[in-house]
Amino acid sequence: MSKKPKKGDEEGEAGAEGAPKPGKKKLVMIGGAVALLALGGGGWFFLKKPSAEQIAAAEAAAAAKKPVAFVEMKDMMIGISAGGQQDRQPIVKIKVVLEIADAKVSEQIKPLLPRVEDAFQVFMRELRPADLEGSAGMYRLKEELLRRVNVTVHPAKIDAVLFKELLIQ
Repeated sequence: MSKKPKKGDEEGEAGAEGAPKPGKKKLVMIGGAVALLALGGGGWFFLKKPSAEQIAAAEAAAAAKKPVAFVEMKDMMIGISAGGQQDRQPIVKIKVVLEIADAKVSEQIKPLLPRVEDAFQVFMRELRPADLEGSAGMYRLKEELLRRVNVTVHPAKIDAVLFKELLIQ
């Protein structure tokens, strides 16, 4: 024979299953408040306007940038390697400009231009017409010339090699 549960026990069990515990309710409210504060603080941080001092400092930094200088090299005509089945040697005519971040450095580089031209010609004599095909070939040529000019003028630094003209015949 089994015991019958008392009337108070049945109500206690049903009440415990249906209503949330007071501890969980408090935890949810605290979590919601923390999330609301985090969102409000993040919104304020991203939407606040810079102060007048910050704007003035940014303008002064932009004005303090040194003007870019360009050093133009003389035109070069270079005979490159034949592609094996060609009767005559292909010729490349190239006109290059060197981009330098500081105008003072350009004055240091000008006396070294004969060395730079020599480095360019030694490298380009070994090229084949297939090496210069497409934009990828032009990009590789530009990067290799930049590397070689920076090795040649070492303490100074060239930022870019710009092609004004490149003709392959």
